[in-house]
Amino acid sequence: QVQLVESGGGLVQAGGSLRLSCTASGRTFSSDGMGWFRQAPGAEREFVAAIDWSGAIRYYRDSVKGRFTISRDNAKNTVYLQMNSLQPDDTAVYYCARKTPGRTMGAATTSISYDYWGQGTQVTVSS
Repeated sequence: QVQLVESGGGLVQAGGSLRLSCTASGRTFSSDGMGWFRQAPGAEREFVAAIDWSGAIRYYRDSVKGRFTISRDNAKNTVYLQMNSLQPDDTAVYYCARKTPGRTMGAATTSISYDYWGQGTQVTVSS
């Protein structure tokens, strides 16, 4: 069993920054790929970023490239999402998730590649 707890969400003005954290417990974290997704009201959940177990491979959705950075600290069982130059379109509930062992990083942009999810943290960007 894996437990994921996100934190760091909040209200920020356009152009501001937030750093989300996701701490994992329940099993070895350092061998797992991790991802961040988000869901805006009335919209489907969408991929934001993913990172492999070592941090060497990272993927981003096009709209956040150059603004968001995913990283991890395996000693702290934590994955981060640094979000800069935030825009109102970034407003959503952000979820972290554990990539199912055996799924390739090539499939890390799809939610079906993840088996454990956090409860989500709200990010609201005002204009």
